[in-house]
Amino acid sequence: MTGLMRGGVANPPLLLRLATDTLLAEHRFCALTCVVERWRAPARIVIKKLALPARNLRAPNNPRQTGAKLVPRRHFMSRVLLFGLVSSILLALVSTQAGAATASAPATAIAMHGTPALPHDFAVFPYVNPDAPKGGRVTIGSLGSFDSLNPLIVRGEPVQGMREFVFESLMTRSQDEPFTLYGLLAETIDVPDDRSQVTFNLNPLARFSDGAPVTADDVLFSFEVLRDKGRPNYRTYYKKVAKTERLSDHSVRFVLAGADRELPLILGLMPILPKHLFSAETFEQTSLKPPVGSGPYRVGRIDPGRSITYERDPGYWARDLPVSRGRFNFDQIRFEYYRDSSTLFEAFKSGAIDVRNEDDPAQWAQGYTFPAATDGRVVKADLPVGLPAGMTGLVFNTRRAVFADPRVRAALIELFNFEWVNKSLYNGLYKRTQSYFERSILSSASEPAGERERALLAPFPDSVKAAILSGTYRMPESDGTGHNRNNARKASALLASAGYALVNGRLLKTATGQPLEFEILASTSSQERLLASFTSDLARLGIAARIRMVDSAQYQARLKDYDYDMMQFTWPASLSPGNEQLFRWSSKVGKEPGSYNYAGVENPAADAMIAAILSADGQDEFVATVHALDRVLLSGDYVIPLFHAPAQWLAYWSHLARPEKTPLFGFNIDTWWSKRPN
Repeated sequence: MTGLMRGGVANPPLLLRLATDTLLAEHRFCALTCVVERWRAPARIVIKKLALPARNLRAPNNPRQTGAKLVPRRHFMSRVLLFGLVSSILLALVSTQAGAATASAPATAIAMHGTPALPHDFAVFPYVNPDAPKGGRVTIGSLGSFDSLNPLIVRGEPVQGMREFVFESLMTRSQDEPFTLYGLLAETIDVPDDRSQVTFNLNPLARFSDGAPVTADDVLFSFEVLRDKGRPNYRTYYKKVAKTERLSDHSVRFVLAGADRELPLILGLMPILPKHLFSAETFEQTSLKPPVGSGPYRVGRIDPGRSITYERDPGYWARDLPVSRGRFNFDQIRFEYYRDSSTLFEAFKSGAIDVRNEDDPAQWAQGYTFPAATDGRVVKADLPVGLPAGMTGLVFNTRRAVFADPRVRAALIELFNFEWVNKSLYNGLYKRTQSYFERSILSSASEPAGERERALLAPFPDSVKAAILSGTYRMPESDGTGHNRNNARKASALLASAGYALVNGRLLKTATGQPLEFEILASTSSQERLLASFTSDLARLGIAARIRMVDSAQYQARLKDYDYDMMQFTWPASLSPGNEQLFRWSSKVGKEPGSYNYAGVENPAADAMIAAILSADGQDEFVATVHALDRVLLSGDYVIPLFHAPAQWLAYWSHLARPEKTPLFGFNIDTWWSKRPN
């Protein structure tokens, strides 16, 4: 009977053949006609007709069946049994196919939770202008430099825009939904209810910019090279795939190794590289050779370290797809690099840069007084953002001995005077961050832990502080003056319990005489201003904190190797956190260079909560797991939480235009256009 099964389910062709052959052998007994219908969904078997001559089923010796042809009883019984066997085969076939259709049917979109907001036949994303004119150019400013055109590896400093405009993924993300993907290179996606595997069916029209078709071989090559040689996030995600299957030139299946309901979507966002142009042997090497992708732009002029220009591909294969309409409107997109933020702002004021995402509240409040801003040639906009604020903080590198003791970290959190800093440096425009998922239902701040959260955290009884579990904890507050006396007393008590004492104006470890001193890495003048205020407060307690200013290239290199005591960083957040949390807080990735686990978190409770997030099924379960992770991270005192802006601050020259609707994710240049396209 093993031949009747295929991949653990009924084998339809063999079952049909068995049923047909059996019935044909008894052709005087019955006749069978089956029609098989195939839609884009799995096959559905419809039994059209199953006719059995009544006269052949009459039992012998029945006086009421006068004139009937009598059949010997042994033949009668054998045919009844035969009919039962055939019926069972057909019913199993129908049942198997119906079950397969329910469990897995190809779709043009997939949502992490719930269902996609747009119908399968939608015409355009609701946050774009489908009639936006094509043409013109836009120049965007960026801090730092670059020495590589490959953003998918650890080595080098990658250029901006390559992932957005040159390399495409199997599916594209809606900017107006928490986590929903719509078909791009993959025309459809097919996942069972338990998401234990995922099949991508490629669009036969998909082409790389050199004209070569995108095939299953390109997908498998991309998967393998990123899994083995890509950035740590790719390696972490893709190693959770147990098996790959090349089903055809345009169809690939990934069988997953464990429970991870997000992984099919993560695979849907995998960048696809042309196998015929990339080599696995040299993939990890930095290069300034323009790569070929399938995206809407090609690499144009490159000035290494200073600028790159992307040129719109007029033959872009997906230009008429619903996911592309109204997008990618500029003929040229140029990124200009500047060494410091002051020079970058001056370039914007002069018109050399067209659009600026402002991150300095003091400058937003006071810096836009130049003529172009006052006469309307430069537009200022406060754009609403529907995403969580994320976490911006001063990060403790807990790999370093100076921050290994959580009491030292807790003391320094007490010493950060947010109220004074916000008033004196930022015009009071910032709000204090209380959670890693601030400004959303995913934040645990001020919320007592529910039963499900407590059950998740039960195996780790010491992982969450009581006040954080009860929802009563708030970040330390001051009176808004430059003197933070109450919090300084709390900090002194914590440091004393950690074995420190003030000796001749210096805070020393009593047992060793080692002073409490560390270096804070910085790369911008705005960071330097903030840190100067903070280190001044620390000095009052005898703590020697030094600010080390480095250029952008050095800064990024040191971050990759975790070569710092403390630094400022922002982890953005979404309404659908998932596998990226591994790359930020997993014990395993924190030991590998190039991850975003800058704090060196090595916490079994955090690992367990991330696993719970990835296997969560249903909104209530998902929110509970994220709350639990939030409480674990807050209790670990891995960062000094700083602040967040209440909106997205954007300034741009008036020759640019944007759609009326701002999506959930906020500003995105690929939906804008030029008012002077020629």
